[in-house]
This record gives sequence, structure tokens and C-alpha cells, in this order.
Amino acid sequence: MVLATSLSFLDRQVLAALAPSLKREFHLSNEGYGWVVAAFSLAYALAAPPMGLAIDRLGLNRGAALAVGLWSLAGTATGLAGGLASLVACRAALGVAEAGGIPASGKAFASYLKPHERAMGTAVNQLGISLGLVAAPLFAGAIAGRFGWRAAFVATGLVGFLWLPLWSGVTRRIPPEAASAAPPATVRRLLRDPRLWGLAVANVLLMTVYSLWMNWTTIYLVTAHALSQAEANRRLAWIPPVFASLGGLCGGWLSMRWARAGAGVQSARMRASLVSAAFLLATAAIPWMPSAGWATALISLSFFWCVAMSANLYAMPLDLFGAARAAFAVSVLTFAYGLMQTFVSPLFGRLIDRYGFEPVCVGTAVLPLAAVGVLQLTRGRS
Repeated sequence: MVLATSLSFLDRQVLAALAPSLKREFHLSNEGYGWVVAAFSLAYALAAPPMGLAIDRLGLNRGAALAVGLWSLAGTATGLAGGLASLVACRAALGVAEAGGIPASGKAFASYLKPHERAMGTAVNQLGISLGLVAAPLFAGAIAGRFGWRAAFVATGLVGFLWLPLWSGVTRRIPPEAASAAPPATVRRLLRDPRLWGLAVANVLLMTVYSLWMNWTTIYLVTAHALSQAEANRRLAWIPPVFASLGGLCGGWLSMRWARAGAGVQSARMRASLVSAAFLLATAAIPWMPSAGWATALISLSFFWCVAMSANLYAMPLDLFGAARAAFAVSVLTFAYGLMQTFVSPLFGRLIDRYGFEPVCVGTAVLPLAAVGVLQLTRGRS
């Protein structure tokens, strides 16, 4: 599952790594690039609940294989796009398929991990995310430099098809999961539970920071510090995702340690989230860093604590709603994230075109604290 996650984020992050080239090819402003990101995000959001339901009904093994096969096909097709319309269509198709990735991972963690281990499970899955984020600027940059940007999309898409026989072989060795004695909650009951919507709103607020650094790091280094695309990707853009992985492990370890020390699992997750949100206030200072290196260091810190909090946030629906509805519950968070990115990406682009990165960084810095407030208000209600 971690490898599947890395392939998912490799396919989606090729666009960010090659954004300057695509902006020139298709004559896009930063706002126009934001709308291309939004096409992926809207499709990702709308497809997430149906994909979550499908994975719960098909089972983890078949559901994950279906998602990876579809997103590998869409990623490969992106390299064949003949114009802006076909590029947007390919990104939307990628969004539909990748909407099943995180819900499938959540179902795996809910099925095979103990409650106090689940945040660490999501943290380990962040290793897959970060592997994809790190590999995208390096792998895609190297291929694009030699064969052009289209070859980079085709190559990264084709890699996903190699995962399917590996998954088939591995799943034969895994015994069937034990069925829960209690019947799962109905979808209607879940949708009426304020705790689920509290998690969704908190995810929107927190993951705005995540969306900023996942989609705009290379553009920030190019525009704010006058680096070339190749130099930004080779020297610096791959570093923040490494710290994101470490942040996920830190967040998972903190909640696991506090839970083992006697705090309730949910209380431990809330404490780790509050610590993370406090550190994320430093995001506001990034535009005033004196060099690209210092800016990258603070971006890395921001990414670190964002993922530390995310590891706990994505574990909460597994605790509350169980393995039988895990994929659907997580898909609601995925839906919220995709919907946020649909609207935030063009807004980021418009603000950056007009005012630079200063208002974007200052505005996003306070949102994680607001997310903690939302979680605190809704956590005891059902």
C-alpha cells in the first residue's frame, strides 16, 4: 500500500515539477496553472465518496488494484495530450482514479492495525507520499531534460502497471481479515454524524498548507529566488517532502506515546494536533527568508508539522467508524481536500500573480489552529 501511494503521488506531482515548462507550452499564467490543478482536484473530490463506497464493497484487494490501474492509464495518457483541453481532461481522469488511493490505505490501516498504531500507520503511508514527492522533481526532471516533458508523464504512468502483479502476489499471502461482530453503520447515519463533518472541515483548513507546498514549491523557488526550473528541482524542491515524511512519523509517534502513557487515543491525537498547529504559525515567515536555502528550510518545517497533524487527523475516522466503513469515512476527508484544492489553487495563483507569496503564506499559517478548534467543538458529538 505504501508503494501504491508513492506511485499515486509520483503521477500527480509530475505536473508540479514540470509546471514552468507546461506554462510555456500552453501559455498559462499562475492562475491558469491553478485551474489545471483545480481540474484534478474537483474530479478527485467528486469521485472520492463513490470510490470509497466501491472499495468497501469490492474489498481492499480488488479495490486497490482497480484504482492503481486506472490512475496509471490516466497518467500515461497525459503525455499524449495535444492541447490544453486534453491536458485538463487527463488530469481530471487522474483525479477520479486517485480518489481511491487514500481511502484504500485507510481501510488497510483500520483492518490490520490496533487503534493506538493507526496514526503511525498513516505516518508510514506518508513515506510513500514523500517518496513520490521526492521522486517527481528528480525523475521527471531528468527524463524531461533528455526526452521532453511528454516522455516524463508517459514513463511515470507506465511504472504503475508494474505494481499490479506485485500486489496480486502479495495479497495471496495475506489471510482474510476478521469480520467485525457489530454491523457497520449505514452511510446515511455516517453522513448525519457531526464528527465526520468536523473532521472534513478540519481537513480543509489543515490541508491548505499541504496543498501550498505540494503544488507551488518549484514555482516559488523559480519566481521568488530566480532559480531555473532544473536548478530548483535538483537542489531544493525535493527536500521538503523528506521532512514531510519525518513529520508524519513524529506525529504518529507522539500520539502513540501519549496513548500508551494513559491518555485516550483521541485525546492523544488532539494533543499532537495542537502542538503541530502551533509550530505551523512559522509558515507566515517564509516569504521574508533571505535566501532560497533558508526559505526551503522553513518550507520543510511547515511541511513537517503539517503532515504530523495530518497523520493524526486521518487516523481519527478509523477510530470512530471502524474498518467496515473506513474507506468511505476517509473518502469524505479526501472529498473535502479535493474540493478545497479546487477553489484554493486558482485563488493562490491569482494572489501570487498580483501580490506574491506573502499573503498566501500569512493566510495559511493560522488555518491549522482553526482546524484544532473545529475538532474540539465536534469531537464529543454524535
